[in-house]
Amino acid sequence: MMKAKMKLAATLSLPLVLGGCVTAGEYAVKHAGFSLVAATTAEAAGKQTVWVQNQEQARSVSKRVKALMAKKSIDVETAVQVALLNNKGLQAAYADLGDSASDAWQATMLVNPTVGVGLTGIGTPGLTAFRTVEGAIVSNILALVTRDRNIALADTEFRKAQLDAASRTLQLASETRRAWINAVAAWETVGQLNRAQAAADAASALAEKLGESGAMTKGAQAREHVFYAELAGEGAKARLQARLAKEELTRLMGLWGSDVKFQVPNRLAPLPKGLMKRDQIEAEALRRRVDLQIAKLDLEATARSYNLTEATRYVTDLNLLAGFETERAKEDGDISSETTGRADLEFVIPIFDSGKARMRKAELAYMRAANLLAEKAVNVRSEARSAYQAYRANYDIARHYRSSVVPLRTEIEEQSLLTYNGMITSTFELLADSREKVNAILLAINAKRDFWLAEADLAPAIYGGGAASRETEVAAAAENGE
Repeated sequence: MMKAKMKLAATLSLPLVLGGCVTAGEYAVKHAGFSLVAATTAEAAGKQTVWVQNQEQARSVSKRVKALMAKKSIDVETAVQVALLNNKGLQAAYADLGDSASDAWQATMLVNPTVGVGLTGIGTPGLTAFRTVEGAIVSNILALVTRDRNIALADTEFRKAQLDAASRTLQLASETRRAWINAVAAWETVGQLNRAQAAADAASALAEKLGESGAMTKGAQAREHVFYAELAGEGAKARLQARLAKEELTRLMGLWGSDVKFQVPNRLAPLPKGLMKRDQIEAEALRRRVDLQIAKLDLEATARSYNLTEATRYVTDLNLLAGFETERAKEDGDISSETTGRADLEFVIPIFDSGKARMRKAELAYMRAANLLAEKAVNVRSEARSAYQAYRANYDIARHYRSSVVPLRTEIEEQSLLTYNGMITSTFELLADSREKVNAILLAINAKRDFWLAEADLAPAIYGGGAASRETEVAAAAENGE
């Protein structure tokens, strides 16, 4: 006799609202609370991000990117905006958010029912014939009892996915801003080395002439020739670094084809007149850091998972079976039928597994999440302080080179030139002073670059998405086996 079982289920027409962001049905999966990601990006980076889900949206974004790239030289704000619109890896992260929304929506639903009917019969013509029809419905009572806990856990996981998408967006904005600064600083270095090499070329030619006249020794001539040769090598290295820096920026902006021919400025902006005041940067970071919010949700999800484990500690599967059985018989032309009902309760007897191991594992997972949250709070405050300290210190260093070192080197070179014309300073001293000025200018460029990089790190320190927070997230994911 064939038996059939089916799980009792009913599809919900209006799923629960998840985290204030998911509404009903397919709309929830399609939009997946993306407004939170867009709002966080607008607040932290001052830029717009979009989730491209169809061809029409893709064409609209492509037109906007082309309009932004039509500029002769791409500034940092344009580069960041293009990256947020055009980076395909970011779109993949948004797809992960939609996937999480689908899981959350699915958690609100019961399992779709299946129908099975069994039919058996034996008999020969003219003799007694038997027919038996049997059907059954099986409902998992435990799934119904723990349904609310499962929905709450799915809601927490979905809110984590929202914050993770926001973190990835801020990470891309930060990386693009830093890549632009590095590219521009590299091209500024190339320009300065080109100017220095032109002067070194003239000095090398002058040394050769003086050597022919006997006014400069061969050793002094060699110093000028080697300085010119070293500058040529440094210039080639700087051009390579500048091209590689631009390629990194190109990748982050998601460009290819004719769009990669864009240009960046060949000089960083001058230092600002004053510094931003961030007296409450630690409090801001504790309130706004998305990775800290993710850690809080990790603790919440672990707590909900612990409650679910506690509810299913002894019984991991509890099924209620309800069915019927109808028998029909034909004998001597008379047909008789008999229908009987049946009900069974199936559950696992906890003889060997009392659930203690699962409870202990859940307790340890909660303790781990709590300690990770505490560590994250400590790190967030420290990172915020470090970011502002680096911002202030690099400003003072860059201003020192701009206002003191370079002007002094310039004055030394000018005075050497005056005394050289008066036959007081030797040619060797004049050329040595020129070399020192070149080095001072290069150090000033690097100091200015470091300041703008430190300035770019302030927003990630407050909102998240910086290199330090991302490395922590990756390490945590690795520990969890993700």
